[in-house]
Amino acid sequence: MRYLSLLIAVVLLSCQPKEQKEDKVEELSVEEKAQQLAKKFIILDGHVDLPYRLKDSGFNIEEDKEEILATDKGNFDYERAVAGGLNAPFMSIYIPASYQETGGAKALADTLINMVESIANTYPDKFAVAHTAADVEKNFEAGIISFPMGIENGAPIENDLGNVQYFNDRGVSYITLTHSKNNQICDSSYDPERKWNGLSPFGKQVVAEMNKVGIMIDVSHISDSTFYQVMELSKAPVIASHSSCRHFTPGFERNMSDDMIKLLGEKNGVIQINFGSTFLDEKSREIWNHVKPYNDKAQQNPSDTASANYVKRYLAQNPLYTNTQKAADHIDHVVKIAGIDHVGIGSDYDGVGDSLPIGLKDVSTYPNLIAELLKRGYTEEDIEKICYKNVFRVWKEVDRLAASM
Repeated sequence: MRYLSLLIAVVLLSCQPKEQKEDKVEELSVEEKAQQLAKKFIILDGHVDLPYRLKDSGFNIEEDKEEILATDKGNFDYERAVAGGLNAPFMSIYIPASYQETGGAKALADTLINMVESIANTYPDKFAVAHTAADVEKNFEAGIISFPMGIENGAPIENDLGNVQYFNDRGVSYITLTHSKNNQICDSSYDPERKWNGLSPFGKQVVAEMNKVGIMIDVSHISDSTFYQVMELSKAPVIASHSSCRHFTPGFERNMSDDMIKLLGEKNGVIQINFGSTFLDEKSREIWNHVKPYNDKAQQNPSDTASANYVKRYLAQNPLYTNTQKAADHIDHVVKIAGIDHVGIGSDYDGVGDSLPIGLKDVSTYPNLIAELLKRGYTEEDIEKICYKNVFRVWKEVDRLAASM
């Protein structure tokens, strides 16, 4: 009788509609899935210009510290970073080219590094300076936003190789070799004079020293000839912390050509896509190049309302901003040229002014880019690589090589 009862129960269960036996799984929308992945993965951004923006505004950690938590200024604050899933924004220690002429580059770098440290010390439950990829992983597990640092412009090295080790000891993880002008290390993509035709003799020593102490070489901003010399000399893979693809902006040397991207990939490096509209879209470049002379005149002479009004009218009729889809186009292009292992994110938030694309206006918007990638068929594994794993690979290899040397 017991076996008969058991048989009847099994038969009854098998006859139940499938919906009663299995819980119905709700399908997430692409946007919901993107939000989920933004929280699941570390998001590392190769270039955020918060320190110089704060310095330029006269920021004082004692008086203005609440601005770090929430503000309507700029592109970064804690609340927006949390909303966007940002875990590791590389704090740009930006040194304007003018300091190469006036002196004081090293002192300014120290000032900006001190500022980053003071923010982390003021809010230790929210921020921590990170010297290594392992630091970022530890902070991520603790729910703390990491502040790794990169010097934008090698001018603070001055003419002393010992300063490479000095800045490594201060927590600097990459150095962009130059910025808008040729410096003591190399030629700039923005400078029409090619003083060194690539690296200077001292610059070649700097490349070797950065390999030796374990600082990533950042090839953003440098001239093409400098790039090829760096790729020949460096024993470690390199990054382009905030560059995009020249394919979409012909003639704009600040972005990387297909040949450069291919070689970067072959050498195990990573290009991190800059979000500025003029980096992403040729049409945006044309609009900006048209209004820039008028904008410059208005800035130099605030009473020149005619120029200011012209800029305002022209931009109203000819929107400068591109969109999230265009940023994804650049990622697609790198994947096509070099492969999925060689692309990342380098927004240039707080560094490209009011030129950010629709959908990528501040650090709360990374899920919009992730959603676009999902729509294009990128897998979770692909997106994890773009968000942080590709840069981690370079970062760890640079550290490993330095340890072996």
